[in-house]
Amino acid sequence: MPRGNEKAYPQTFKDNFFLSLLSMCSCKHKCGVFYLVMCHGRQKLRHLQGYSTDVKEKQKKLVEQLTGLISSSPGPPTRKLLAKNLAALYSIGDTFTVFQTLDKCNDIIKSKDDTAAYLPTKLAAVACVGAFYEKMGRMLGSSFPETVNNLLKSLKGAESQGRSEILMSLQKVLNGLGGAAASCHRDIYKNARSLLTDRSMAVRCAVAKCLLELQNEAVFMWTAELENVATLCFKALENSNYGVRVAVSKLLGTVMATALIPKQATVMRQNVKRATLEEVLELMATGFLRGGSGFLKSGGEMLKVGGSVNREVRVGVTQAYVVFVTTLGGQWLERNFATFLSRVLDLVSHPRATQTHVEAVYSRRCVSFILRATIGSLLGEKAQIAAAKDICQAIGKQMKAVEAVVNDTNSENKSGAADVAASQHVMVCALQELGSLVQSLNATASPLIQEPSIGLLETVTSVLLHPSMAARLAAAWCLRCVAVALPFHLTPFLDRCAERLNNLKTSPEAVSGYSFAMAALLGGVHQCPLGIPHAKGKMVVSIAEDLLRTAAQNSRLSLQRTQAGWLLLGALMTLGPSVVRYHLPKMLLLWRNVFPRSLKELEAEKARGDSFTWQVTLEGRAGALCAMRSFVAHCPELLTEDVIRKLMTPIECAMTMIIMLLACISKMPQSLWKNQELLLCLMYLSFFLGSFNALLRELVAEFTLTDNSANTTTSLLRSLCHYDDSVLLGSWLQETDHKSIEDQLQPNSASGSGALEHDPSSIYLRIPAGEAVPGPLPLGVSVIDASVALFGVVFPHVSYKHRSLISAIDIKAYFYFLWSNIFSCLFIQGLAENKSTLGPEEVRKSALTLVMGALDNPNPILRCAAGEALGRMAQVVGEATFIARMAQYSFDKLKSARDVVSRTGHSLALGCLHRYVGGIGSGQHLKTSVSILLALAQDGTSPEVQTWSLHSLALIVDSSGPMYRGYVEPTLSLVLTLLLTVPPSHTEVHQCLGRCLGAIITTVGPELQGNGATISTIRSSCLVGCAITQDHSDSLVQAAAISCLQQLHMFAPRHVNLSSLVPSLCVHLCSSHLLLRRAAVACLRQLAQREAAEVCEYAMSLAKNGGDKENSETGLEGVLFGMLDRETDRKLCSDIHDTLGHMLSSLAVENLSHWLMLCKDVLAASSGKKYHIFAAVSFKKDEMDDDTMFTTLGEEDKSKPSVAPRWATRVFAADCLCRIIMLCENANKAHFDLAMARSAKLKNPKNDLLVLHLSDLIRMAFMAATDHSNQLRMAGLQALEDIIKKFASVPEPEFPGHVILEQYQANVGAALRPAFSQDTPSDITAKACQVCSTWIGSGVVSDLNDLRRVHNLLVSSLDKVQAGKGSSSQPYRESAITMEKLAVLKAWAEEDFGTVHELPPDSLITLVQPELPILSRLWLAALKDYALLTLPPEFASQLPPDGGAFYTPETIDTARLHYRNSWAPILHAVALWLNSAGFNASELSEEGTVAMPNSQKCASSIMLNQAPGTPPTTQSLPEINKDRMHLILGVSIQFLCSPRPEEPIEHVTSCLLALHTLLDSPCARIHIAEDQLLGVELLSVLHRLLLTWDPPSVQLLVTRVVQQIVKAAQDYLQEKKNTLNEDDIKEKETCPVLGEGGETGGLVPGKSLVFAAMELLMFILVRHMPHLSTKMLDSPSRVSAKPQLSEESARLVAATVTILSDLPSLCSPAGCMTILPTILFLITRVLKETAIKSVDNQVPPPVSAALQGIKSIVTLSMAKTEETQKQWTGLIRSTLLSKWCIGRELPVIDEVSMLTAIALFLWSASTEIIGVQSLQNGCINKFKNALNSSDSWFKSPTCRTKCYQLLLSVFQHTNRALSTPYIHSLAPIMVEKLKAVESNRPNSNTELLAVQEGIKVLETLVALGEEQNRVQLLALLVPTLISYLLNENAFACASTVSKDLHEFALQNLMHIGPLYPHAFKTVMGAAPELKTHLETAVRASQASKAKAAARQPPPTIHSVPTIKLKTSFF
Repeated sequence: MPRGNEKAYPQTFKDNFFLSLLSMCSCKHKCGVFYLVMCHGRQKLRHLQGYSTDVKEKQKKLVEQLTGLISSSPGPPTRKLLAKNLAALYSIGDTFTVFQTLDKCNDIIKSKDDTAAYLPTKLAAVACVGAFYEKMGRMLGSSFPETVNNLLKSLKGAESQGRSEILMSLQKVLNGLGGAAASCHRDIYKNARSLLTDRSMAVRCAVAKCLLELQNEAVFMWTAELENVATLCFKALENSNYGVRVAVSKLLGTVMATALIPKQATVMRQNVKRATLEEVLELMATGFLRGGSGFLKSGGEMLKVGGSVNREVRVGVTQAYVVFVTTLGGQWLERNFATFLSRVLDLVSHPRATQTHVEAVYSRRCVSFILRATIGSLLGEKAQIAAAKDICQAIGKQMKAVEAVVNDTNSENKSGAADVAASQHVMVCALQELGSLVQSLNATASPLIQEPSIGLLETVTSVLLHPSMAARLAAAWCLRCVAVALPFHLTPFLDRCAERLNNLKTSPEAVSGYSFAMAALLGGVHQCPLGIPHAKGKMVVSIAEDLLRTAAQNSRLSLQRTQAGWLLLGALMTLGPSVVRYHLPKMLLLWRNVFPRSLKELEAEKARGDSFTWQVTLEGRAGALCAMRSFVAHCPELLTEDVIRKLMTPIECAMTMIIMLLACISKMPQSLWKNQELLLCLMYLSFFLGSFNALLRELVAEFTLTDNSANTTTSLLRSLCHYDDSVLLGSWLQETDHKSIEDQLQPNSASGSGALEHDPSSIYLRIPAGEAVPGPLPLGVSVIDASVALFGVVFPHVSYKHRSLISAIDIKAYFYFLWSNIFSCLFIQGLAENKSTLGPEEVRKSALTLVMGALDNPNPILRCAAGEALGRMAQVVGEATFIARMAQYSFDKLKSARDVVSRTGHSLALGCLHRYVGGIGSGQHLKTSVSILLALAQDGTSPEVQTWSLHSLALIVDSSGPMYRGYVEPTLSLVLTLLLTVPPSHTEVHQCLGRCLGAIITTVGPELQGNGATISTIRSSCLVGCAITQDHSDSLVQAAAISCLQQLHMFAPRHVNLSSLVPSLCVHLCSSHLLLRRAAVACLRQLAQREAAEVCEYAMSLAKNGGDKENSETGLEGVLFGMLDRETDRKLCSDIHDTLGHMLSSLAVENLSHWLMLCKDVLAASSGKKYHIFAAVSFKKDEMDDDTMFTTLGEEDKSKPSVAPRWATRVFAADCLCRIIMLCENANKAHFDLAMARSAKLKNPKNDLLVLHLSDLIRMAFMAATDHSNQLRMAGLQALEDIIKKFASVPEPEFPGHVILEQYQANVGAALRPAFSQDTPSDITAKACQVCSTWIGSGVVSDLNDLRRVHNLLVSSLDKVQAGKGSSSQPYRESAITMEKLAVLKAWAEEDFGTVHELPPDSLITLVQPELPILSRLWLAALKDYALLTLPPEFASQLPPDGGAFYTPETIDTARLHYRNSWAPILHAVALWLNSAGFNASELSEEGTVAMPNSQKCASSIMLNQAPGTPPTTQSLPEINKDRMHLILGVSIQFLCSPRPEEPIEHVTSCLLALHTLLDSPCARIHIAEDQLLGVELLSVLHRLLLTWDPPSVQLLVTRVVQQIVKAAQDYLQEKKNTLNEDDIKEKETCPVLGEGGETGGLVPGKSLVFAAMELLMFILVRHMPHLSTKMLDSPSRVSAKPQLSEESARLVAATVTILSDLPSLCSPAGCMTILPTILFLITRVLKETAIKSVDNQVPPPVSAALQGIKSIVTLSMAKTEETQKQWTGLIRSTLLSKWCIGRELPVIDEVSMLTAIALFLWSASTEIIGVQSLQNGCINKFKNALNSSDSWFKSPTCRTKCYQLLLSVFQHTNRALSTPYIHSLAPIMVEKLKAVESNRPNSNTELLAVQEGIKVLETLVALGEEQNRVQLLALLVPTLISYLLNENAFACASTVSKDLHEFALQNLMHIGPLYPHAFKTVMGAAPELKTHLETAVRASQASKAKAAARQPPPTIHSVPTIKLKTSFF
């Protein structure tokens, strides 16, 4: 297939296309190839719209060939394509022969041949007729009566497949003709309506779709026939499947909507009587409340007839209600909501809807679905708030009526009692919808609570007193939803309920209702991140204890109080271990006391008590077990061995009691059968039980129901079956939008009958995934479910002999309910998870007998369960013989059996065996299995056999993997054959074929990319299969096709045609089927990962082709954003997020304006903007072809505005904004440089850069940060912080010195201000504080007054911090207050050290200084808290019992996280404060405290962890400083010891900066120097840090800290020396030796600071210069080439060398001798490694540091003592010797650096040390080699200059004995070099500088020489200088540099003459030519100066201006 659209169609292309179509006849028997050619041909036809002339030339031949194919018995997909191609051919070419073709088709349809062989031909003709009329419409108008009559006559005698095809053709005829077919409308209606009750579901669907098309023009359908249409629809819904219900409900809903609001064109054509809303809703209510088939026509009479309501009809009508409202639109619903709500709620109050409790629950679910599907998706947030008001009013009205009845003293008022009973269901529906509505609105629902006129809280709370428990529970649930949406109200709600419960404790309803409410609120705390105060847990325990204690005081209240008490305790457990830990002893006591202590007490209980007493007792014990279950589920951390042992006593007692109760249960009333909680609790505790035998026996008795005739079944069977088996079980209905109402139609399952009143404890439990409201199942089902689940957990722990209980089950009892329960237990997941075995042969045989017997059961669910159990047994047993035996049994059965049941069951058994054993374990059975299943799949007489066998085949293909490769071709051939022949009505077969196809594609895998003949055939076959399944009408089949194409794209992307795939996926995005939408989005997600641009391009072209201008702007991205507002499925929303994320990553930077505009529109939530593209085809796509899809887009009714983006979508848009900023940061620097961006924009207007959109970014962040939604506010603040960080340093080109963000100061301040209001949640305030500190520290604002706007927000937030713990009632958990306070302190800390570098010092002082006294105390208090919280668990006893300054002991675990995020900036700020003035500030004295304001007093008490009234302890300033130092160093060392890998690097750097800043203070240095072990420990910790953290920034900071430690030790040592020199001058003989090493020179590891420092420094050096390590040198793998150091590494090495050179100053003379060899070796090696020749001759930092280190070491005075003189001399000599040995083997060495080192030695060391002849000769030779070097690098003028400078320093040495040999050896060489300049004059300034330096050396020698030798010295210097002079001619044409040399020489000569007159005259007199040369040069110089002076213009005299400006504008 081609990759994309063909752009041009040359003649060869057209010829090839026609040839391919003409050749179809010859290849028609090759079905796959034929279909592929047809697909390709149809695709090309679409491209030939502009080539009609060419088409007409070949049209005759083409028509003949295509019409000939009609008679060739084409299969369903082939005839569909054939019809579309013929229609397309006529629509492009001539239509002359269309009537002939139409007549031919009509003749075929009229044919009397009813044989099966002729049927495909007839169906093909019918399909062609429909396609003709659909494509050409009124062009065929004259022939339509005959065609319609022909089709209607055929309809009467046709079989089901024919009826479906005819009805679909009639639908297309109606679609094409529109109103022109009015004459036939009634005939079609009369013939079609009777088929709405056809036995074939496919026919019913086709009729519904046909009538839906008919009602567009047939006015009578929604006027005169309206009631009849409704009645027909109700009948059609009886015994219907899901597809029929969807189709019929769409028909019914659309007809009702049209009757209410007819189309404008129809109303104008004829006088139409419109139905009223009351009539329409009354008619639909009739269907909702309808009974069986035998009913009268009148709706009123219908409802009088007895009998139960038909559930299928009710579910179908429920869907119709949704279609009805959706068709009318959101605006209609908004206007008519009150009426609609009233009528819908009336449905559930009708007696027929609530005849039994289960029916009432089902009806409530239906009504809730109607409300949720309409209000939730059609209304915007404002309209939803208005709807919530109406619901509140409806609840209030109902409650008033109930109160009137309750207060009525007339006991005979039976109708009133009935009204109360009915009202409970209305209340449940209304309250559940209100709760869901508020929860979906989230924080945007706050007006509902804030406006007193609405009275939501009062209304909902009033229902807590309703007589019905269901209504009370619904009200409690609604309160929970409100509290979760608005967490600020959670604590007030709890307080209010507790107060009411206390005041109304004498009312049973109040006790029950308010306890339900409190339990619900406690259960919702886990959804509120900020939680509730810890004290509320104590309050709940107190209330519960009181209720349990007073339960026996009043028999009227005993039951309610008992239930309420245990319910509250169970809810308390959901608060988690941090709360429950404090109440656990009391709970254990309560649990122990509620059960009898012994068997004797239990027996005594049996003998006493009436039924009511037993009921209260069992209620209490059930409640206790329920609380125990909640404890185990929510507090597993508290389950210690001791606690488990204490729990075992009541558990064992409960087991004994339950056995006793089961023995006499038949004698007890049904109200006592409440053992559900026991079984559920035992399921959680089963792992801790010691003996399972008695329990297992009772479980078997329970789920086999030997003592109960209720035939209750489990609901777990479907959920325990494998997900892939959904096609067999129909469980895919769980994946539809109608799941909540379709559940009630599932056979033998109670899954749709869940309700809160079945188990009140579910009010506080977590909601199962996918559920909106908790719905515990009826008691009987829940008990069986619990026993089944517990059996699966217990069975692996039971001994083998007790597992034989399975054999005791009566296998003859073929009852569904019994089999269901047994097989749910036989899914031996527990065994597989515990890696246990099934047991001995006896147990295996029993289990196998049960399973094999059920494989032949008529019930498909049981057969499926048996297959699953068989596979799991094979997996658990794992023996080849056992597996072979099972497989052989199924083989034999399949070969002999002919009945459908056996064949389906055993074929599935084969698939399950392969699934659980795998390809390797079942490889020997593969061939047999495949051959049998391939044969079964061809059984066309039984679609069921085909479905099961194909499903099993897909399982085998999936599990076999590459082993299946040899069977791919035959399997693929069979799949294609079946796809082309199986009727489309057998959707399950097509679904399984799609799964097989996908499994085959996976098996072949990457081979599909190949070009071999075999692979090409396989790939083509796969593409054909995908095309067929894509064209199927069933959504599940289409989803399978998308999945196959997705896999094909993964393995062979070149061969998947995105130009056709992407538009079809876009169309499916608006499908009514959830699974299809999921598949489409999942495929788009994959495509967008690699080809986002192509995907968006094809989607955009689809929108443009449809003429939708609005959607062509937003593209596919807009569609996906729109879907986020409609979709509730988590998986689908997650895939949409991922898809948009991939598209954003690929396209946002290149198309910035588009994406920013999209985000802006979403965040602005403008209701006028549409995001819904492709919506026009959402309902018609099943019948449309692709052409229609392409041309009908954009025809959506513009009068229906789309819903504004909801808060969750806006949050995602804000996150996208942050991602866009991040992507731009990684893309191009110009995005953050305004000048570059403007320049780029001028060069290319298409350039789109982020900085140009800064105003939009600020506006979007502002909109988000000031929204009602808390989540959106957080996202907005994050976006604002990102913007500030990225744009803070972007300069404003038009205003130098200013940055671009300055103009947005007001916006930033306005965005932050709302976050500091009193009712703002703590997490938002904390985030806002972070943004504040980022803004202040960014340096954007330099003006202090402007800065105060934001700074004042932080000042105001300090009030909360100073308030202390428990100062006021807080709505959130104490840890939330901790988070907020720490965030404020962190923000102040970041402001403190952030502004140091950004603002002038006076600004810093002005801003922070006023608050610094308070802040310093608070910071220190926070650090103290953090230090305590980081103590290991064994030191927990040291923690303060009352908590710290900012945390309470109850919330210690959550508080740790907040401290962990905040401590580092606070530490840095404290260090800065101490460094500046803190060490001089003591704690406040008592008098100072009195004078302080209250806030500062409180802060002081916080610091000291005291109560505000307690006087502070008095400490001296040194003691206080010592404590502070210990605190800071302790926190730092503890953190640096082992920072976690996930720790942000900012924390590490902040900690190191804090240490560096602290040690910058003399006080801190003294402290750390006095305690040397502290310094050693700190160095060890820093060394350990370097082992785990590589960033150079961290290492550089470490070296700075080490330098401070060394400096502190130096200062301390020097102070001791000074003191010693003063005190011990008289007693020199007793003078102690100072410094490390003492007299011996030994350094003790672990105690020596010098040793620790050297260890650390050595590590850094070796890390960056591995060649320094001797181990590295000896390594055989060492690399000879040494990499050059990076800039950061060079700085590190330099810093390290500097510290190394300081270490000897810390040692005694003997200690120096210990470390100096190592230090000198390292410095020498560093010099050797880093002194490398460079092009720019720059000296690297390590070289400079090494040279400076050498100097400091050589000049070290303390080492030169008598004892160490000899060793010292040897060290210096050997070091110097190494200098001139370096470089012999290294040609790249920088000799200048080496010479510099030698010069340093010569200057610094004494003559005795370095005056040795051998050293002297070596040094002289180094200089000689340098001067005589032929190396071009060394000949460079820069190097010569440095060399001359070094020689000058040596020659000038004060010790003439040392310098004289160097002068004698090197001066002659220099003279020669300088004389050579005459012939090679300098050409550059650097060369000139070298010559000048050389001359300076000679001049110095002249000055140093004695008077008698001066003539000889001048005889060398003067001629050299005179040789540099130019004569007059040469001077004129000389270069500037040469002239400068001339002037230099002349000046020096002029200077030398007067300085040494006698010697100068002697030299000049001895050589007259010198004098002549000099005179000539002087004259030339003078003449040159005269000419230059003449050329200069005379100086200009400026006149003074007569007008003076009084004001300077500059």
